Amino acid sequence: MANVLEVEHLRVSFGENEVLGDLSFAVPEGSVLAVIGPNGSGKTVLFQALIGSVPHQGTIRWSEGVRLGYVPQKLDIERDLPVTGADFLRAKAAISGASHGEIGRALSLVGLEPGAARKPIGTLSGGQFQRLLLAFALLAHPNVLLFDEPTAGVDERGGERIYETIRRLQMEERMTLLLISHELSVVYRYATSVLCIGRDHPCFGAPKEILTPEMIASVYGAPVKYHHHDA
Repeated sequence: MANVLEVEHLRVSFGENEVLGDLSFAVPEGSVLAVIGPNGSGKTVLFQALIGSVPHQGTIRWSEGVRLGYVPQKLDIERDLPVTGADFLRAKAAISGASHGEIGRALSLVGLEPGAARKPIGTLSGGQFQRLLLAFALLAHPNVLLFDEPTAGVDERGGERIYETIRRLQMEERMTLLLISHELSVVYRYATSVLCIGRDHPCFGAPKEILTPEMIASVYGAPVKYHHHDA
């Protein structure tokens, strides 16, 4: 299987502060890469480097024809602005050249009712707002989706629905998925490969190789207990 992304010796620094040091990994087309690690380890900075929004050293090589969609952990807009979800999507459609019909398709793909999209964004629940951001990203017809903390600010039930939606989209739309998550059970269930950005050196491999108590303790700097259910 061809790689959609190849990263070699990636480093990101802000002044004298090195945030990411010597990361190398590859992402095959159609696969799911999960990025894990403690807070402050540089996971979001990695995504910002991958989409070209922060300077870096090393090599980031996307395959030809890649169309990126990025769903940030948070959006720096005032939630009390008199802007509806539909206004938000129409603005993106105007920039990307998407039609009104494509807005409806994006809302349908993420399971957000048109009635909810007509509400001011400040009245949407955390789960609804995440779905709106996902619909926003889908308007660009991405074949690679980067999703930073899909369940941030979402309750447990809503979080499960978000992950189910992302997985369904990844399968139906044949997308490659890169996601940042603290939900290790979800990572084990859905990820093809795992990149751990930890206290010392990074590690990369299959979930069964990476998500061991010893490796997790090394990455997070504390012992971790969990039980894997075969079901």
